[in-house]
Amino acid sequence: MNRTQLEHIIRAASQISGDAEIVVVGSQAIHAQPMKLPPIAFQSDEADVYPRNNPERAEEIDAAIGELSPFHHTHGYYGHGVGPATAILPHGWEQRVVRLPNANTGGATGLCVDVHDLALSKYAAPSMRRGGRKTSNSTASLPGMVSSASGSSSGSSRRCH
Repeated sequence: MNRTQLEHIIRAASQISGDAEIVVVGSQAIHAQPMKLPPIAFQSDEADVYPRNNPERAEEIDAAIGELSPFHHTHGYYGHGVGPATAILPHGWEQRVVRLPNANTGGATGLCVDVHDLALSKYAAPSMRRGGRKTSNSTASLPGMVSSASGSSSGSSRRCH
């Protein structure tokens, strides 16, 4: 995925959810960073997103532009509708997001997790290895530093192009 594709997902997620602010919590948030990215940053075909003010509508995003959807088949990339609790992020991450509003986002703003917070999030996430057995949970290594908002997703499908 590249920046233009991420902007497309932000625009589509906003249209589906009716929310002008779309949080990008996964590794593809790095495309909002003002830096030259290594080739590995372009290998993923998914972006983890949720509507900031309507996180319960993430399921609608997943149904409309998620994996194996017509959107995915048409464009070769997709938006994975997730919830606020998906990523374990450091306290204050909301103040450090990289805002991504432009013509390609169609009036919506992508709130992309800062690269440093992305790194901490990856570190804090439970490692899954050896047949799906949890081998480490680094959250304990960051006491008082991480937070996870809870949220749930529900709703119906709405298609977007």
